Amino acid sequence: MGNVIEVKNLKRNYETTVGILKREQKVVQALKGVSFNVKKGEIFGLLGPNGAGKTTTIKILTTLLAPSEGEAKVLGYKSFGEEKKLRHKINFIFGGERSLYWRLSARNNLSYFMDLYGIDDNVKENRINELLKLVGLEGKGDIKVEAYSKGMKQRLQIARGLINKPEILFLDEPTIGLDPAGARDLRDIIKKLSKEGTTILLTTHYMQEAEELCDRIGFINGGKLVALDTVSNLRKLSNKGSIIHCIVGDFNEALQMELLKIEGVNSINVKEKKGENNLYIETLKPHEIINKVTNILKDCQMKSFSIREVTLEDIYLKIVGEKNE
Repeated sequence: MGNVIEVKNLKRNYETTVGILKREQKVVQALKGVSFNVKKGEIFGLLGPNGAGKTTTIKILTTLLAPSEGEAKVLGYKSFGEEKKLRHKINFIFGGERSLYWRLSARNNLSYFMDLYGIDDNVKENRINELLKLVGLEGKGDIKVEAYSKGMKQRLQIARGLINKPEILFLDEPTIGLDPAGARDLRDIIKKLSKEGTTILLTTHYMQEAEELCDRIGFINGGKLVALDTVSNLRKLSNKGSIIHCIVGDFNEALQMELLKIEGVNSINVKEKKGENNLYIETLKPHEIINKVTNILKDCQMKSFSIREVTLEDIYLKIVGEKNE
């Protein structure tokens, strides 16, 4: 499958004023040479901390912001310079409750945005009904948006983003602020859209969401892309294998040194929470060493232990954390 998004050495600088008594102009680099491609039909995740450059990247790709340097092509068109050829082929959805008119009904909202896209009146009604059904708002289209729950508003935003049948849909933190049921419903809609051929680029702070949805994931930090691959390949890069999680009451440095002497223990991360010590023991062979671990910790008031595979959150903290140091 061909690439529908091509980003090469993308840079974006902002000028800002710092200081109170002595005002000075300062250039802030939001993007420092980002490059990646997105294939037709895939769900591509862009993950990173606040201020990493995720939203800036999406704004450039959706023609809302000009790059300072580099090139961004979407569906073969430059996002800055050929935006008029591109805009009717894409759409962009923010998280939260923006870009809707609350005093209008869902049906009237969709009708208004269709008028902006110049969609023929003869197809509007059928298209609105199709979209309301797709996002689970069938039978609620004539209710004013101000009476909607957060989940319903976000589903309506998805419908709004699909009025022009975009080839690429950009989602900036689409499930932010939603309860677990609402977030699950929205993920199901995203999966359905992907199966029907829509290419999706999303940003999110929820690692489990990204792991569930994305074909490939790029980690961005400090304006640079620091890793890009499938989740399974990122797991291999992490070289962690599994994690033994133990919660104990008493723990000290001497016990930590004893655990580190066990063959097969790669590292130990200790975090204190509510007066308890959480031990995260990284190992490639958890079942072979678990008896040795529990024997060392037998007098430490162990409250629980578990073995789990490395998660995307572990990988994120390792890669982005190391880059921050």
